[in-house]
Amino acid sequence: MIDYDGEALDYDASRGGEPRAQATVEALDRLLPRGRCTVLDIACGTGIVTRRLLRPDRTVLGVDCSQGMLRLAARRVPGGVVQGDASGLPVASGSVDAVVIVWLLHLLLDPVPVLAEAARVLRPGGTLITTVDKDDAYFVPDSDIARVTAEARRQYAPRVPDHCARVLDWAARQGLVEAGETEFPGTGQGRSPRSWQEAIRAGRIPWAGPDRMTGVCDGLAALPDQDTARPDPLYRVLALKHFGEHTRRRDGPRPRCRPHDVSHPLPPGRA
Repeated sequence: MIDYDGEALDYDASRGGEPRAQATVEALDRLLPRGRCTVLDIACGTGIVTRRLLRPDRTVLGVDCSQGMLRLAARRVPGGVVQGDASGLPVASGSVDAVVIVWLLHLLLDPVPVLAEAARVLRPGGTLITTVDKDDAYFVPDSDIARVTAEARRQYAPRVPDHCARVLDWAARQGLVEAGETEFPGTGQGRSPRSWQEAIRAGRIPWAGPDRMTGVCDGLAALPDQDTARPDPLYRVLALKHFGEHTRRRDGPRPRCRPHDVSHPLPPGRA
């Protein structure tokens, strides 16, 4: 488990920094309600995204359980952050117009309590926006690395908590129905073949032990331009509308899950 208090000072720089934060907010803005609204940013971390969400007609509150992260967030959003657990939010029921959850669900053993809390604090008709399929992001753009690792990901990777279809199913039980989606690039986060080999051999991918990934490492080593980063990852974002408890999709199309949803992740290291 990541020590968020200990990593707070270096966290942003190790995860795309301001460019990725800006791309994130541009994507969120495409899905957030128009006009005056109140937004809750769950697991706001250092506040690097929270601050950019602020608008003259938009009130934003950030919540995080890490004191180290919140110390940084409080500098960016003075008076706009509070300590709290995502599965027990210190926020009144039906009090916000939108909830934002960026890069949290993939870390949870059970995302359902967090989705339930998001539904609880939303006003009727409110919007939940969350990232999904995070670790697949590196393999959405077609690349030689994606092709070399595809079979190993299908064979060995566990099914992740933020898998699109699972999130949509869990969300529907909380009265949250799919209402749109978008994506954004992890600017500057593309990885080279050599960096993937190093991640595998260093054991930074728990399910991808070097013993079972020898063929993958050989394939990666055979690729050209060993130190050249491949395309930046593309992160997927879903918007869900809150229409009340126990909403079900009785009619209409099944949830849209792209082909890459069935290909399991090979993450490069830290979340």
